[in-house]
Amino acid sequence: MATIVANKELTGNPRRQLAKLFDVSLKLTVPDEPNVEPLIEPGKFGDYQCNNAMGLWSIIKGKGTQFKGPPAVGQALIKSLPTSEMVESCSIAGPGFVNVVLSAKWMAKSIENMLIDGIDTWAPTLSVKRAVVDFSSPNIAKEMHVGHLRSTIIGDTLARMLEYSKVEVLRRNHVGDWGTQFGMLIEFLFEKFPDTDSVTETAIGDLQMFYKKSKLKFDLDPEFKEKAQQAVVRLQGGDPVYLKAWAKICEISRNEFAKVYQRLRVELEEKGESFYNPYIANVIEELSSKGLVEESKGARVIFIEGFKAPLIVVKSDGGFNYASTDLTALWYRLSEEKAEWIIYLTDLGQQQHFHMFFKAARKAGWLPDDDKTYPRVNHVGFGLVLGDDNKRFRTRSTEVVRLVDLLDEAKDRSKAALIERGKDKEWTPEELDQTAEAVGYGALKYADLKTNRLTGYTFSFDQMLNDKGDTAVYLLYAHARICSIIRKSGKDIDELKKTGKIALDHAAERALGLHLLQFAETVEEACTTLLPNVLCKYLYYLSEEFTKFYSSCQVNGSAEETSRLLLCEATAIVMRKCFYLLGITPVYKL
Repeated sequence: MATIVANKELTGNPRRQLAKLFDVSLKLTVPDEPNVEPLIEPGKFGDYQCNNAMGLWSIIKGKGTQFKGPPAVGQALIKSLPTSEMVESCSIAGPGFVNVVLSAKWMAKSIENMLIDGIDTWAPTLSVKRAVVDFSSPNIAKEMHVGHLRSTIIGDTLARMLEYSKVEVLRRNHVGDWGTQFGMLIEFLFEKFPDTDSVTETAIGDLQMFYKKSKLKFDLDPEFKEKAQQAVVRLQGGDPVYLKAWAKICEISRNEFAKVYQRLRVELEEKGESFYNPYIANVIEELSSKGLVEESKGARVIFIEGFKAPLIVVKSDGGFNYASTDLTALWYRLSEEKAEWIIYLTDLGQQQHFHMFFKAARKAGWLPDDDKTYPRVNHVGFGLVLGDDNKRFRTRSTEVVRLVDLLDEAKDRSKAALIERGKDKEWTPEELDQTAEAVGYGALKYADLKTNRLTGYTFSFDQMLNDKGDTAVYLLYAHARICSIIRKSGKDIDELKKTGKIALDHAAERALGLHLLQFAETVEEACTTLLPNVLCKYLYYLSEEFTKFYSSCQVNGSAEETSRLLLCEATAIVMRKCFYLLGITPVYKL
């Protein structure tokens, strides 16, 4: 039996640590099959199970093996498993599953170490060093609406999880700041404000309204339409007067976006469509030199296998479009920013566009043919936010719902619920306001993140602000309750961390301890599958495990008080890290 030393990198990641052990065992058991990866997952009859025996048997049974079936392969894997302080026992179940029971002493020690060294020691390590997450991406001169909610919230959470996993993340806001609509906006601006230098946000007022009025004039007034079309040519030709007006409109819009991002606590670096303009011609030239670009009906296109219509990269009027900008942005991110993983967040309606330009990039040799090899790209699509009628969520007057209105209402409803519970008498106005914001915005985010992003969800303030069930309100209450238990003990929790010991003797203590130790592998899974709902599910089950523990194990005043207070603190720390990764602000008293 070999002995293996615990890997510092894998602290707090039992699944990874067991994979290391079983990797050694596999190489000793079947030395002629060196490419078999250990298959470890949470177990039904143990804490974890190794599922390699059946797959291995199907590979080796025709090769004159000594084994008589999957259970015998499983037994051999146990026999060759290096001794480790983390493993209490192993057994065979059914057709060769190897069940592993972890040592409660090792589990307790791992949690104690996290309490001393910090939760960041539990962060998973991904194989990628630098990633671009392209999310939110509203259009200039249009207000952010409910359609931007999912891209912004899911994108921020994916960026946070990757950053936690030691990946350098370039958070990119690919705003729509270029295109034909700017002709009509600039001409309308000149008509309303001949002296563009003096134009302020207040003067333009509602940019959304300004956009609508200019669009109406564009549709009804042929003379204005012609001027607008000429304005596009002048803008794209670099006319300083037109560029100045364009910059003004962008600035006003940007300031509006910034207010929303500030409220949501989302950080982004803007690199809009216009940023890539200087590079487009060279990129199209490179694609042409590789024989990818062909003439078709006056336009220049790339034919993509599996798609009837080609990808248009230069329109028949010589202008560029989304595909030319997106291909150029991808080229820039790969060659200039040296990103290994580029993740795009848009609704599922744009899936075909992404699949086409990803295929074009593969044809150009920018990306490997295998979509699991780095550098790689992923389109993270998501379903729609629906109203009660199961259609796209709109206001009663069939307008799209403004994002600021949703945030305001979430906060107002949250505040009303707190006042109803008499908190305005107990707390300062600042505390009431901050808590209402944390709970209201947290509820909005969690309702979006907890559903599998590939499906739509029905927007309901009543459901998301419910304090029962799988909601942020319930989870924030659960966290506040844990903080209250620790406060009521009167103990200095930081001192206890240094001197106290954890014992996982009761079944509920052990179940809670195991769930805490599955945090790192959950974050890793959520990153690799690009599914934030995996983390939400973990967080909800963590609060359920805590409730079971608290209802069957007395904490304050018990003989096991120190150990149980440390378990409370470990739970609160893991909950807070989950909240952080989901972009939710924790509350410490409710």
